[in-house]
Amino acid sequence: MAYELAPLPYDYAALEPFIDAVTMHLHHDKHHQTYVNNLNAALASHPELAAKPLTTSSAASIRSRGNSPRSPQQRRRRGQPQHLLDPDGKVGSDGVGGAPTGPIAAQIKADFGDFEAFKKTFNETTAKQFGSGWGWLVFTGGKLKVITTPNQDSPLSQGLYPILLNDIWEHAYYLKYQNRRPDYLAAWWNVINWHEVNKRFAVAKG
Repeated sequence: MAYELAPLPYDYAALEPFIDAVTMHLHHDKHHQTYVNNLNAALASHPELAAKPLTTSSAASIRSRGNSPRSPQQRRRRGQPQHLLDPDGKVGSDGVGGAPTGPIAAQIKADFGDFEAFKKTFNETTAKQFGSGWGWLVFTGGKLKVITTPNQDSPLSQGLYPILLNDIWEHAYYLKYQNRRPDYLAAWWNVINWHEVNKRFAVAKG
């Protein structure tokens, strides 16, 4: 069965003023749709890959991908991370934006000291990622860790389950923030869905 792009579960302007509606239209309707189309094209003639879910269970197949950029494994990698990234919150609702709540808040305090220290670590680490890529929060070895990956790479390829992420491809922020990536990172904390982060944290802990 082919993958389909799920409708955005809130209004395109719901993330204003932090992320503008024009960027949301372009990112969801154009960029994300292209990733889904590419994923389907890559899987169409490779049922052995299509049968694997887009979850941690597919990490082994990603790690064993061919070296050719035209290989089905490589094209699957390019389509996979973006297809996992639909938010499901609504800005202004309980648990969206602001400080974290629940188990993730306690783990952040244990591993970083407090939320402000965590934000500083995440922002500084992610801002330094050269070119296009991602900033991630993962849980490994019993602790939270901030990492970055370039281009379309996902922590799944390292056997890590992503809990929280920030998209630092230029098309994610350039219309509103131009080259001011640190400003985008600072604003982004206002629209995080901590309910979803807590659900992903529970999965990562097993």
